[in-house]
Amino acid sequence: MPNGPYRRIELAERLPSPKAKELFHRIRRKHEIAKNDLLADSGLTVSTLTRVLEELVTLGLIEESGFGASTGGRRPILYRVRADYGYSLGLDISRVSSRLVLLDLAGNKLDTYVWEMNEDTTPERLIESVVRQIRVWADEHHLKPEHIIGLGVGAVGPIHRFNGVIEEPEWFAAPGWKHVPIVKELESQLHFPVLLDNGANAAIIAESWANRAKNVQHMLYVHAGIGLRSAMMSDGKLIYGAVDMEGSLGQMIIQADGIPFRTPDGNYGCLDSYATIYAIEREINARIRMGRQSCLQQMLRRDEPIQFRHVMEALRLGDPLTTEIVTQAATYFGIGLANLLNVLHPEKVVLGGPLMTTHDLFFYTATQTAIRKTYHYPNYQVVFSKGSYGEEALAVGAALIVIDKLTE
Repeated sequence: MPNGPYRRIELAERLPSPKAKELFHRIRRKHEIAKNDLLADSGLTVSTLTRVLEELVTLGLIEESGFGASTGGRRPILYRVRADYGYSLGLDISRVSSRLVLLDLAGNKLDTYVWEMNEDTTPERLIESVVRQIRVWADEHHLKPEHIIGLGVGAVGPIHRFNGVIEEPEWFAAPGWKHVPIVKELESQLHFPVLLDNGANAAIIAESWANRAKNVQHMLYVHAGIGLRSAMMSDGKLIYGAVDMEGSLGQMIIQADGIPFRTPDGNYGCLDSYATIYAIEREINARIRMGRQSCLQQMLRRDEPIQFRHVMEALRLGDPLTTEIVTQAATYFGIGLANLLNVLHPEKVVLGGPLMTTHDLFFYTATQTAIRKTYHYPNYQVVFSKGSYGEEALAVGAALIVIDKLTE
């Protein structure tokens, strides 16, 4: 990929016809689909369907993939997305680590790269690293400029997705993560479209894509880590509020006279203060200062604060204090999750983030608590999952946002 400017191909240029957009959307959601099924599903006439399919083949977006089984007449032609038409990039910007992925048009992951988000990872340094890695991949995968459809960014909120700005996220280790015009900065160096949404929304898009064959219409995603992030999908569509609401779950009050929030802006007794990495670290440090014994004391130097990696190691070793505190945090999380289920009633709940993926205790304690406290149980049944993509969900979903945009 050249460093200099070239003609940027806008997303709307790639699929200008409304009927082509609709048909491509249908084909994309299947591994392959017969022309007869497209005729029945789309409601188009035979001549219009044939013309639009020829348009998509000419553009290089789809290809014939063989013949389906005969139902008495001629075997129907099968169509599928042409995976090598183009490539989409997805960037997850989170507080613990950030991740870049490369997908082909069919949604297959081709590459991934991860950065630790430490005290030195300012926006400028991350952007520089992302641009450099994209150029490395362009050389390694022989990507021409016109092959790159765009870059999706799923970031810690609050964000302004229309202005392309990461607004005022909290708890990044490095300075500078306030009012970052991330879309403008990336587009000025990459010369192709960049789209921004919050990370939880990106993750639920990825999980919805993974569940497309099951036709899950109502899904909740919650990411539990340094903070709590959530997204909801109803009738297969993302729910957006009047403002970006990714981090609002953490402000759910579960004990009105409870623990004060870690900054002056938050609510007393909110879920964030009981069910996050921050809350677990705070509680364990406090208990050890009060004289409780733990194997953590042998892991650390004198006065060294306990961090999440130490907690997970102690949990793996079966440390009683750590198990107690993590179980307590997971129970509180389950209470907050039950509140969401009682209001939203999703079919499926995907739980992601470090607290869910690093050790099974938090996931199972939280989900069992939520089930017991959900109204209409057992008549209302919900499926809990750690998801199909794990920690890659946010980056994969960000890349899928770009591909989805082709059909809007």
